Formats: sequence, C-alpha cells, structure tokens
Amino acid sequence: MNNLDRSIEYLAAGVFVCVGCARIVKYRRRPKPLGAQSAGLPFGLPNASLVAVGVFQILAALAIVAPFSFSPAIAPAAAAGLAVVTLYGALYHMRRHESAVPNLTLFLLVLLVAVGRWM
Repeated sequence: MNNLDRSIEYLAAGVFVCVGCARIVKYRRRPKPLGAQSAGLPFGLPNASLVAVGVFQILAALAIVAPFSFSPAIAPAAAAGLAVVTLYGALYHMRRHESAVPNLTLFLLVLLVAVGRWM
C-alpha cells in the first residue's frame, strides 16, 4: 500500500465520521411550536434507524484507518459495508427525486478504498 492509498483511506474515514455525526444529530426531535404539525422523517423512517446508520458509519470509518496488525480482515469488510450503505443512500435519494451525486461520489471513494485494501 502506498501513501496515496493511505491518504484516500484517511479522507474517506474523515468524511464518514463527519457524515455519521451529522446523521446522529440531524434528526433529533425538537419541541414543536403551538399549532404546528411535527415534521415526520422521510418515508416513515424511525429515528433509531438513522442513528444506527450513523453509528455504523462512524465505526466503519474508524475500522478503515485501524492499523493492519489490529484488524487485517475487518477493514476491507468495513469498506464494503460503507459502499453498500452509500449505494442504498443513493437509491433512497433517487427514489425521492433528489440528487444522488454526493452518495455516488462517496460510493466510488469507498469502493477505491475497498479495492485497495483487498489487493
């Protein structure tokens, strides 16, 4: 593994730690003002599922940058798991007729990390 591969892994891990933290904090319930209807999550997703995805993204990102001696088999599996999560995120946004470009970009980045870890 050369330095470029390692820097891409750090970049992907940093992005997914930030995305996971934002996902955990973003959908926190807020008190609603008088007379206002509560804004539901899209497609009826429960808050716990979004928090679980955020926690998974943070843990998988940390597993990617773990040293080889600590987790030789966990890092490629974590990268593949992040690739699956980003692909499902892109499909979710396409279903809602939103832009899926950020998700597909993250998918390609994590796919590059996964291929670099398996080779």
